[in-house]
Amino acid sequence: MSTLTDDTLAGLLEGPRARGAFLLRSILNPPWSLRIEDRAPLSLVTMLRGQAWVLRDDEPRQLNPGDVAIIRGPDPYTIADDPATPPHIVIHPGQRCTTLRGEGLGDAMRLGVRTWGDGPDGAAVMLSGTYQMHSEVGRRLLSALPPLLIRPAEAEDGALISLLEEELGKTAPGQELVLDRILDLIMVRFLRAWLASPGTGAPAWYRAQHDPVVGTALRMLHKDPAHPWTVAELAAKIGVSRAALARRFTALVGEPPMNYLTGWRLALAADLLRDPDMTIGAVARKVGYSSPFALSAAFKRVRGISPQEYRRTTARDARRSADQERPAASG
Repeated sequence: MSTLTDDTLAGLLEGPRARGAFLLRSILNPPWSLRIEDRAPLSLVTMLRGQAWVLRDDEPRQLNPGDVAIIRGPDPYTIADDPATPPHIVIHPGQRCTTLRGEGLGDAMRLGVRTWGDGPDGAAVMLSGTYQMHSEVGRRLLSALPPLLIRPAEAEDGALISLLEEELGKTAPGQELVLDRILDLIMVRFLRAWLASPGTGAPAWYRAQHDPVVGTALRMLHKDPAHPWTVAELAAKIGVSRAALARRFTALVGEPPMNYLTGWRLALAADLLRDPDMTIGAVARKVGYSSPFALSAAFKRVRGISPQEYRRTTARDARRSADQERPAASG
């Protein structure tokens, strides 16, 4: 890819890429209110018919037909027909659906393939997609997002949302893959538009891409993180002094070049450590450390645990997450 935007955004969005994402069409009649306690790291919600209110920290935000909401977890939130409607349904981890007293509702409210609710002709129709986040690189982007983003869908987004609704009810071979990729397209377009909008609070590294000096340095670091970079070499390749690069990079990105590189390398290493077939040595070489010891020292200094401990912890968390997964809208 030719630009830093493409390189960096592609790598960061690989983290929230859907893999068997939970997708659901909800058809509801007022008064309705759903308390979402599924602890999902990232969710997308859009209204096809009717309006809704999203409440985080008791601050309501209106969601109109055609709007797309991106909600960052894991904190709970409420979606309701009116801010004053008290929750009567709770969505738990694994998308288990119950009453406030814990009585299962999945079977009673199931309306067909990936569809549930009060009946086929409800006043409100909502599409939701829930991601699980298993990437440290993706978390760098996720951490930059506000807890709740709501934006009107553009024309191309509307076409994708219509396609997603159409495909939700199908059971053809490979249907989950089709749905994942449509959801990814909507998510990527939404995040790209948000990052490009002025005054959005986009992360400093993203804004710095437009600088001819710092943008070039970032592109080189991301393209080849395993290279034994120094500030002097980066500066020489860009054609500026070492001091000028260090000063400008720190001012625009918020940290010195080598600090940024360390954070990027360790995020990549954390993702690679999820692969049980990769040795610590192989991970170290791939992200620019000369030995497993060098990677372990840096990893523990920055993250507080060793690569081995991190690998054990993430494997245990993955097993726990898999145990929680249940069929859509199950009771």
